[in-house]
Parts: sequence; structure tokens; C-alpha cells
Amino acid sequence: MTAGSPSNLADLVRRAAGRSPDKPALHFGGETTSWSALDARVDAAAAGLGQLALSTGDRVGLHLGNTLDFVVGYFGVLRAGLVAVPLNPRCTFAELGHALRDSGARALLTTPQAVPAAQEVAGGLEHLLVTGPAGPAGTASWDELLHAGAEGGRVESRGGGEDLAVLLYTSGTSGRPKGAMLPHRALLANLEQTARIDPPVVSADDVVLLVLPLFHVYALSTGLGAVAYHGATGVLLEQFEPAGSLDQIRRHAVTSIVGAPPMYLAWSALPATAAAFASVRVALSGASALPAEVLSRMRELTGHHVYEGYGLTETAPVLTVTLLSQVAKPDSIGRPIPGVELRLVDRQGRAVEEGDSGEMYVRGANVFLGYWPDATGGPDRDGWFATGDVAYVDADGDLHLVDRRGELVLVSGFSVAPHEVEQVLLRHQGVREAAVLGVPDADTGQAVHALVVLEPGVEVFPDELLAHCAGSLARFKCPTSVEVVATLPRTATGKVRKGQLRELSA
Repeated sequence: MTAGSPSNLADLVRRAAGRSPDKPALHFGGETTSWSALDARVDAAAAGLGQLALSTGDRVGLHLGNTLDFVVGYFGVLRAGLVAVPLNPRCTFAELGHALRDSGARALLTTPQAVPAAQEVAGGLEHLLVTGPAGPAGTASWDELLHAGAEGGRVESRGGGEDLAVLLYTSGTSGRPKGAMLPHRALLANLEQTARIDPPVVSADDVVLLVLPLFHVYALSTGLGAVAYHGATGVLLEQFEPAGSLDQIRRHAVTSIVGAPPMYLAWSALPATAAAFASVRVALSGASALPAEVLSRMRELTGHHVYEGYGLTETAPVLTVTLLSQVAKPDSIGRPIPGVELRLVDRQGRAVEEGDSGEMYVRGANVFLGYWPDATGGPDRDGWFATGDVAYVDADGDLHLVDRRGELVLVSGFSVAPHEVEQVLLRHQGVREAAVLGVPDADTGQAVHALVVLEPGVEVFPDELLAHCAGSLARFKCPTSVEVVATLPRTATGKVRKGQLRELSA
């Protein structure tokens, strides 16, 4: 960060309020909140939390959907010198309990409907804050906390820089989620890095669609964080609904979309998308790979190219984007953003030969501290972090993601990238979604197993899909079995839950 830049994320709200106090910060639920009004509410939240006798660095869970309360709570927690722990409001009892106990959260902000679940798995919670004027017994009203805090006036931010700001529990591919420790420094650095992309994803003049879940780092930083960093305007939606989101894009003349593949898949099937996208300047997709045919349909329908980005919770999150490529190709994740170093290495840690695949190692001010609570698994002494993702660089200098190193299928000692097989399956006109994983095989060690979701009203038999793959893949890469399923389990941002699929296929 440059001299004089904010060191606490919540100061981004203060800065935006100082520059454009009356400018809309958020459109939500039919109401508009200005930057000055949002800054005042964040002050009230910070002051109210300060009255709970919480200590600097204490963790506060945010168990809410995309609401104004989440935004105020998030920045209020940070301004108070506390640590935000965003949680999926649709997570299971077990997931909620694990995050609360593992983080040692002392307070939780949730909805009245979620109180029974929160009380059942509360762990060491001392303060259960509930949105609205009054909650069930054993809880405190968030509205009353804000009202009491508002009497204190202006609140100066506590902490920043290397202090822990956000503890985000990563979904992972197996095992229990781990808390990624993101300091203010890392989140602010990534906002500064992405601001240097040309053309920018978000600028001060943009109206940004905020429909991806804010408990996920992509929406939290690249979406909400960027709106605050630039003093732009956000259109906050509680959930994604294809037609309804298009209405909001049109009503507020949205210019920047921070999206994920399921959104573009749904929009690509709606004729109304063309007119709604008339105001859009840039459309970004992240969290998982965007199928080439969806990109093509969106371009035909709207005249817009959907740019793809790649990142990780541990890197706050953006690492690469196709906005930096000379030509934004399908199936590419583009090039590293300014301020991010990236290298590809083999299993022995050596740089790979030109054109070969290797695990991506990254370095930059946006890299996290490590995993909670003792910062294990973080960057090495030279600042390099092993992403676990395998990629290669093409002749133009653009990166292509091969797969997670842990998800590669080893068939008779040969590596098969599930992503490559999935892309072949998706080229069949009857296949809507595809997921590939390795299953035990007595002869080859592992075999390639595919699960597919068919297009509505289409009947395709597994043998036909096996033959389709045989025409495009080497024999060892071809699936030995294909299973037609109604749906694929996905995370909130559209990433297929491979761990859950392995359990179902075991």
C-alpha cells in the first residue's frame, strides 16, 4: 500500500464517505444507503460491539445472507479491532459448530430463524446477537446495539496492517474446513493490485452487482471490498434468481458484474439478458471454470466477453485474470495481476520446462498468514505459497488450469486431469454439467469415473458418452464408467464438491 493509504479495511468506508458523502453506497431491498449513512452505521456497530467487553482480536461470527446488516456488521467488526468470521447461513449444524468452536468466536450475529441451531452448537459463545428489534431469550438485539452505539458518534478504527482481519473457512477437497488467516494487509493489497488492471473490474463510476454470497472471499473482497475501495455503488441482492437479477441490472444500470459460472449459464438461456446487459461495461466470472459454450452463448447474446479470473481464499483472492491477456481465450485463466509473482514447479520443486505443467507457486503482499490458529501451511520463508493447483503456460503466455494436484487421477501411473475430461464431455450437445473423479481399479490403480447432468428433455446413454470421449481422448484418459445424475453438489459459488461426490461414488 502507498503512504497514507488505509491500513484497516473499515477505513475504506470512511474514505468513501469523505469523498462522496451523498453518493449511493448500496441499493438493497428497495432502499438506498449513502456512503455517509453507511459510515455512520459502521461507527454505531463498532461502538456497540465495544460495549460488549470484547478484546482486540476476538472473533465475531457473521452468520447472515447478503443483507445490509452483514455489510454493517462486517465493517463494524473490523473498525472495532475484532476479527470477522463470515459463515454460510445455509451451512449444516456440524459445519456451523466446527467453525464456531475452532475459531473460538465470542460473539455471533445471526437471524432469529437460526437461533435454535446457533444455541445448539454455540461452543464458547458469550454474545448471541440477532437481527431485528428483539430476539428469543438468551439473545441480544442487533438493532438495539446499533441504537446504543450511535450515541457515541465517530469511532476511529483499531488495528490494521498485519493484524488479523478475517478468518475464512475454506471448503477444501477433503477433511474439515480450515480457517485461512487474512490480515488487513493482504485484503487491502489485493484491492490495490486489482485496481491496477486495465481495463479495471471496478472503478469509482461503476455500479456493481453484488449477488454472490458475501461469506465467500470472492464476493467479500473482489465485490464488496472493491466497491468500498473505489467508493463505487453496489446493488446488493440476497440471492441469485435469473430473471430477478436481470431486472435489477436493468433498473440500476449495472456496469460491472462480479459473477460465477452458474449465473452466466442461467442468463445465457434468457433472451432478456441482451437488453439487461446494455449498461454492462465488464463481466467477470470466477470461483470455477466457465464452460466455453456458455462464454460463447453470452457473447452472441450480449456482445460482451465474459472475462475469467482465478484465485484462492488464501490469496485474498485474485491471482490471475484474462483481462490482462492479449486475447481472452476460453479455458484460460489469463495472466498474473500486477504485484503477484507466479511460477510453475515440478514435484521436486524445480521450474518446469517450457510448455510443461507444474504446480503454481505464488508470492505477493496479498498472501495470507497461514491457517488458524498457529499460521501453519502459510508461505515459506521466501514468501512463496504452494497453491496445490496445476497449470501450464501456452505459447502466448497465458495460463491454463489443469487441475488440483490432489484431484489428478493416476491411471497405470499416468496422470489424468479431470478438467480435461470434463471439457470433452461438455462438448456433447446433450450434456449440461460434468464432473470427473478417480475411483479404485484393481488393474490400473485408479479409473476415470464421470458423472453428468443432461440437458432438459434429452436422453443420452452412457455408452454414447463413452464413445464421444474415445474420439477426443487418449485411451487411458477415457472414462471407464459414466453415471447420469439429476444434479451435482456445489458450493455457494458453483464449485463442484468433489469430496461429496467421492463419498457418494464409494
